[in-house]
Amino acid sequence: MPVKVLYSTKATSTGGRDGKSRIEGGRELALSTPKELGGSGGDGANPEQLFAAGYSACFLGALKAVGGQMKVKIPQDAAVTATVGIGPRSEGGFGITAALEISLPGVARDEAERLVEAAHQTCPYSNATRNNLDVALTIA
Repeated sequence: MPVKVLYSTKATSTGGRDGKSRIEGGRELALSTPKELGGSGGDGANPEQLFAAGYSACFLGALKAVGGQMKVKIPQDAAVTATVGIGPRSEGGFGITAALEISLPGVARDEAERLVEAAHQTCPYSNATRNNLDVALTIA
């Protein structure tokens, strides 16, 4: 499926899960392996945390976009919490899990459900993971 790219960026990682990533613009992120995966659990971020941050921010952006299209004001204090897990797959290798908890204070439940479903069809992270990763959606 072709994509008309409006923005692209890149990052270069060295040292693996206990290394660093340099993102475009020169910023550097320290990486640390969680203790649960045999690492030190140091102060750096890990790929799952970065994926959770990206997915939650992107999904909230999608909610705002579809809210505008549907003429529904997204509350200032709306929030999306992404929970990302990693572990061995029964088929071998490792896999990830994802769950999004969406908070839309003051939005009626039926309207919130329509917004969340529309955002899930719009969000680039949802589209990238569709048919590869089951994403649990919960409205708080």
